[in-house]
Amino acid sequence: MRKILLLLTLLLSLQFSAVSAQTQLEVNGVTVPRKIDFQNKTLQLNGAGGRSKMWLEVYVQALYLSQLSQDPKFIIDSDTEMAIRIEITSSMVSSNKLTKAMNAGFEKSAGSNLNELRPRIEEFKTFLSDAITEKDVFILAYNPLDQTLYVYKNETLKGKIPGFDFKQALFGIWLSNKPVDETLKKNLLGM
Repeated sequence: MRKILLLLTLLLSLQFSAVSAQTQLEVNGVTVPRKIDFQNKTLQLNGAGGRSKMWLEVYVQALYLSQLSQDPKFIIDSDTEMAIRIEITSSMVSSNKLTKAMNAGFEKSAGSNLNELRPRIEEFKTFLSDAITEKDVFILAYNPLDQTLYVYKNETLKGKIPGFDFKQALFGIWLSNKPVDETLKKNLLGM
């Protein structure tokens, strides 16, 4: 009996090791990397989920942190490296629809800082203005060294937006008390 328990324990631990060692995760048919590199730092996948609009999957989003957390306030207020990865999953997503959605998200997230952030929000939206197609990948990565948000589309730097307050408002779109999607928030937090 003891040998059987030891064997079972060994098999379960090997199975767990294999799952932990996977370099990718699949979410709604999208392959999401477990780690991404940004500014010579490796960020780990905190959580991932899909965003639906009127029963249509529009994108898969993943949150990467230097220190994993399930506390949304800690993440929003943390002045550490972090990134959001968004992969477009629907041809119905256009740059116009994406910028409108971002604008609505900022209005919920920024609160009384909205007017102060408005010029940077407008600049940010220009980085999303190119034609968007299915499988496009956006990385929104924050660097605490210069307190700047870097916007990449398909691994090409589109631009940078300064300000820790901007980073807080941007990450608040998905993680604040008024997120654009409560289920997505839970998924990003790994819950």
